[in-house]
Amino acid sequence: MLSEKIFVLARYADQAVLLILLVMSILSVGMIFERYMALKKISDQSLLIRQKIKAFLLSNEVLKFEELSQDLNSIEGRAAAQSVKHLKENGAGGFAEVFNSFVLNEKPELEKYLAALATIASNAPFIGLLGTVLGIMKAFNDLAQAGDAGQQTVMAGISVALVATAAGLFVAIPAGIFYNYYTRRVRSILTSLESVKELGMAYAYKKGLK
Repeated sequence: MLSEKIFVLARYADQAVLLILLVMSILSVGMIFERYMALKKISDQSLLIRQKIKAFLLSNEVLKFEELSQDLNSIEGRAAAQSVKHLKENGAGGFAEVFNSFVLNEKPELEKYLAALATIASNAPFIGLLGTVLGIMKAFNDLAQAGDAGQQTVMAGISVALVATAAGLFVAIPAGIFYNYYTRRVRSILTSLESVKELGMAYAYKKGLK
């Protein structure tokens, strides 16, 4: 019968679930570490650029926009360099569209692995719960076969089965926390790029570019 086959599967699947969660945990830690190193560098550079832009605006020196284009190590500097090049060669026409295209090309790199972290965060608890259900099924099936003499063994089996749920949460919680943290960092970087765009438009207006 199908139910018997499911019980046979449950004897091995709960351990397979733990193995899957272990692999997911390793992948999650790797992606968290990679994004931390990548976004920290970009975020630190963005902070410096935002301070420069703020200083330019406070002093009403939007023509210093060209200074930003000299910093090709930062994403804002590369955006400014492309903006200055476009404005000098083509004027202000199509500037917003070109700048938006630059942002769209950079965005996938900023959001690298974030979708995978979100998937792990949302699915690891369910995978852990599946392992627990399979383990409990196996434990009660053993109880039915062993009778009262097997109660201690069954209780031990249930306690082991609950490990899968704990493991799923253990994998999901860090992935969810860092997904939200990195999403906010990416949003901050994109906001910084938007300020570069606005400064570029002010620069074009000051220059009288059309």
